[in-house]
Amino acid sequence: MNKITTIIFCSFVALAGCKAKKQVLVNREAVKEPVTVKAAPSTNAKLIAIRERQVNFNTFNGKAKARLDIDGDDNDVTLTIRIDRDKKIWVSVVTQILVNIEVARALITPDSIIVLNKLQGLYMKKPFSYVHQYGGKQVNFKTLQALLIGNAMPELLHDGVSMSEDGANTLLNGQLGDIGYKLNIGADYKVSQSNLTNNLAALTLQVINGAFIQADGRVIPSQIDITSTADKKNIKINMRYTNAEFDKPIDTPFSIPDSYKAAN
Repeated sequence: MNKITTIIFCSFVALAGCKAKKQVLVNREAVKEPVTVKAAPSTNAKLIAIRERQVNFNTFNGKAKARLDIDGDDNDVTLTIRIDRDKKIWVSVVTQILVNIEVARALITPDSIIVLNKLQGLYMKKPFSYVHQYGGKQVNFKTLQALLIGNAMPELLHDGVSMSEDGANTLLNGQLGDIGYKLNIGADYKVSQSNLTNNLAALTLQVINGAFIQADGRVIPSQIDITSTADKKNIKINMRYTNAEFDKPIDTPFSIPDSYKAAN
């Protein structure tokens, strides 16, 4: 149960339902989107442009192939991820060893985390604060929501953030509570890399976004690579979206069967 719980949580910190449309991989430099700031922007104008380029949506429905490495133990899985913005994140986990067998399901809300271990008939229910042991108190529901679609953590794009230039890229860095952070923003104002460090809790998180795709008028990374050290575990997640769509009706069935037992 601990292994499955860790796999699901890491997939969230990281990182399609019925009939999701296959999206075409595109070169991010070739993606054409309306640009709010066309002239060479000032620091404030550039920050506004970065905020405006974050993906805005009501619902998200995606399917991803993922390789999860926890302290050298590799697991290949397929993740179906559905997000009802600011309300819930639903995920289904299918192993590639047991084809088409759902081994786990999870539901995250701003208040709680529930995980079903469908192989063993167990469930785990925790308050959202359970996440803090992995990412610190500054990690909230919107943090996980942002990581899964390639957005920056909303709290990091504040007016007092330190900004510098590295060629065509913009570097943002600062401190959020116990967490030190660095963001690499590409010339298209999309987040290429995020680094978060909590030295007091020995927590690190690196997220690299690449191979951007177009999905229903939005541009998101199809490749999300996460490297984390948390709770004395070394975790690597390589997630590849194969389907993605926005603002379509989503189904998020979730219930705890009466026969399931609570896990320790």
